[in-house]
Amino acid sequence: MRTVLLFALVAVLIVGTGVVQSWNAALLILNMGLVSAVMALGVNLQWGIAGLFNVGVMGFVALGGLGVVLTSTAPVPEAWSAGGVRVLAALALGAATVVAAVMTWTKVRNGWITAAVLLVGFFVFRWMLDPGVEAIEAINPALQGNLGGLGLPVLMAWPVGGLLAAGAAWIIGKTALGLRSDYLAIATLGIAEIVIAVMKNEDWLARGVKNVIGLPRPVPYEVDLQNDPGFVESAAGFGLDPTTASTLYVKLGYSLLFAVVLIVLLVLAQLALNSPWGRMMRAIRDNETSARAMGKDVTFRHLQVFILGSAICGIAGAMMTTLDGQLTPSSYQPLRYTFLIWVMVIVGGSGNNLGAVLGGFLIWFLWVQVEPMGQWLMATITSGMTDGSAIKAHLQDSAQHLRLLTMGVILLLVLRFSPRGLLPER
Repeated sequence: MRTVLLFALVAVLIVGTGVVQSWNAALLILNMGLVSAVMALGVNLQWGIAGLFNVGVMGFVALGGLGVVLTSTAPVPEAWSAGGVRVLAALALGAATVVAAVMTWTKVRNGWITAAVLLVGFFVFRWMLDPGVEAIEAINPALQGNLGGLGLPVLMAWPVGGLLAAGAAWIIGKTALGLRSDYLAIATLGIAEIVIAVMKNEDWLARGVKNVIGLPRPVPYEVDLQNDPGFVESAAGFGLDPTTASTLYVKLGYSLLFAVVLIVLLVLAQLALNSPWGRMMRAIRDNETSARAMGKDVTFRHLQVFILGSAICGIAGAMMTTLDGQLTPSSYQPLRYTFLIWVMVIVGGSGNNLGAVLGGFLIWFLWVQVEPMGQWLMATITSGMTDGSAIKAHLQDSAQHLRLLTMGVILLLVLRFSPRGLLPER
């Protein structure tokens, strides 16, 4: 009953937004709430079930967005002719250098020889890569300057984004999962920043800070709907003008797609949680020493769940980039894509998949609505003050900080009165 009531409260909040503000605003909150719920589900899999403290969520979300660009945008033939093959060969050489260094260290155990392999491989790698990058970025830099993608349907980019994040998680996990939880958090945070730095500076990959705009969409464009006589007639039947009807139709299309993804992932997560694998992961989380004594490969299981959770975050990142219609690397900030996701998991209830989903919807709603509510509150409080008053100006300017204040207050209240979250683990 508690679960039903809390989800009903979230539904009332979203419907109330549609009634009080606009249905476009309500659907926008719903869509980002669905994406946030998927992100929270991935983090809950890592922390709530396995006890892995991953503070690099932002990096995996960004890799999911990069997957959309590499999969769904059209290739740039001129860029491929100018330096595409050379860049791919350089990347293959770089990977081979790392593998050779690992094998050298494993077999020889000599630091000088391993360092020599890495040094020589690095210089050869840069010798091959740099000319190819320069040639690619010189191709129509105002609009392109990158290799482009595969030109596949954008829905195929969502699992590709998950695979890209999963591959990065495998590399990170092989090196960082042996660390203690606090050091793992520091490592994942640093690696996430490295991912963002690469996306910002490697223009040949996804145009860097120039951004990639006009990404393909899985739903129709509003202009096309407005020019369709049949759609205009249907909209008139509901008493809507074509512009409003087209925007609602598009947002509803995204809502249905996102809801399908969330439901599928939630069902799979619930099946995993209630399976012998889920019980084993919780046993490892609660007492690693006892799990090792029972013959469980703790390191491998940690790597396994770390990859799965990161893949889910990558899928969510691909969904969000598709919704935005553009990839903007500079917009990925730890506050939004790491801290806020953790607040969703903690408030909703770590270890409970439904709690993570609830936290995703509830915290995102508050994140969006607190600032306008704060502006209205400050305007009401200061309505009787004289214009030009320093106190009035200060109070009105402080409304923009209520968002962060509210998140902190909610987190403190939940940790004080319901430390296991609104929907605790059972």
